[in-house]
Amino acid sequence: MATDIKEATHAVEAASVMRLLSARPRLLALGEPTHGEDTLLDLRNELFRQLVEQEGYRTIAIESDCMRGLVVDDYVTSGTGTLDEVMEHGFSHGWGTSAANRELVRWMRAYNDGRPAPERLRFAGFDGPLEITGAASPRQALTALHGYLTARVDAGLFPCTAETLDRLLGADDRWTNTAAMMDPARSVGTSAEANELRLLADDLVSLLDEQTPHLITATSRDDWDRARLYGRTATGLLRYHSWMADTSPSRMTRLVALRDRMMADNLRAVAERGPALVHAHNGHLQREKSTMRMGGLPLEWWSAGALVSAHLGEEYAFLATALGMLRHQGVDTPAPDTVEGLLYALPLDRCVVDAPRLATVLGDTRPAPRVSPWFGYAPLDPAHLAGIDGLVFVKDVPQS
Repeated sequence: MATDIKEATHAVEAASVMRLLSARPRLLALGEPTHGEDTLLDLRNELFRQLVEQEGYRTIAIESDCMRGLVVDDYVTSGTGTLDEVMEHGFSHGWGTSAANRELVRWMRAYNDGRPAPERLRFAGFDGPLEITGAASPRQALTALHGYLTARVDAGLFPCTAETLDRLLGADDRWTNTAAMMDPARSVGTSAEANELRLLADDLVSLLDEQTPHLITATSRDDWDRARLYGRTATGLLRYHSWMADTSPSRMTRLVALRDRMMADNLRAVAERGPALVHAHNGHLQREKSTMRMGGLPLEWWSAGALVSAHLGEEYAFLATALGMLRHQGVDTPAPDTVEGLLYALPLDRCVVDAPRLATVLGDTRPAPRVSPWFGYAPLDPAHLAGIDGLVFVKDVPQS
C-alpha cells in the first residue's frame, strides 16, 4: 500500500495541482487545518506566484474582512497608502501581523507596478465584517452604497436620505456590543430601527440592480462591483444582527450558517472576475457539512465551499491541507493508522496527494480519525476524502 500511496503524491506546485484536476477551476480553494502558521501561508504564497506566472490567475481571496480587504486591493493595484498602513487596517482577525501576509502584499504591489490594469493582481477579503465576539455596524457598507447611488441616480428614486440612515443607525457601539453574542437581549438586531434599516437596505440593493445598465457605463465595472459588495455586506450584517437578537434554539446554527453564506456570496463575486486562489480554514472550504459544538449544543450547517461548489460545479476545486506535526502546540507524530500517519511515513516533507486515488488505494481500509490534543488544529476527517480534489500534506510545521 505504501508504494501505491507514494505514486499518488506529487510536488506542491501549480503544474502538479492542475494535473490532478479535470479543468482549470475558476476558484481553486486551498484550505488550512489551523490558523496563524506562516509556514502554511508561505506555501500559499508560492503556489499563488506559480498560478499567476503559469496559469493566468490574477486574484487571491483570503478569510479576512471583505470591507477591510478593499484597503489592500487599493494598495496592490494603485499604491494607495503605505505597506505599514495596509497591514494595520486592511486585515481582520489579526492577520495583518503575519510576516507571510506582509510578503504577499509586498510581492503583489511589486508585480503590479507598471503593468496595465487588466494584467494587475487583485486582492479580496471574503469574510464578512465579523469576529467571534460579534459583528460590525452596518454603517460603513450601507452609507457607502447610498453614497455611490446618490452621485449617479435620480434622487426621486431613493427610499430614504442619508440623514434618515444616520438617524436609524445611531451610535456604532449599539451594534458592536460584544455582550450580544452571549445575550440576545443585548442585541439591537430586531429593534424598530434595525427592522426599518433592513427594508431600506433591500430597497437600495434593488435600486442598484435596476440601474445596472446605467451604472456600469457611468462609472466603472470596479466601482459597480464595490457597490454590490457594499450591498451584500449591509444586508448580510443586518440579517446577522437580527439573528443575534433571536432566542430560539436555532440561533447559533443560523449565525454560523449566515457567516458562511456571506463568504459564499463574496466568493461567487470573486469568481466573476476570473480564476482566483482562495485561502481559508478547511472547514469553510469543504464540500461537506460543517459541524461543531458551541455552548454544549451540536451545530451543523453548509460551508461556504459547499455552497459555492453547488453553484459552480467543476469550476470549484478544493485542496485540503493536513499536517504531520505541530509540536509547539502539542501536536506530535500522528498515529500510523490515520491518513496523516500514512503520509507521514513517506520520505517527503510536503506533497500534494491525488485524494480520489488515495481513497481508491485505501479501499475498504478505514483510517482512524486523528484526535488533536489542541483545539486550534482540526485533523483531516478521513470520511471527507471523496469530497477533496487534492490533499496537501506538510510533515512538520515549526513555530512561526
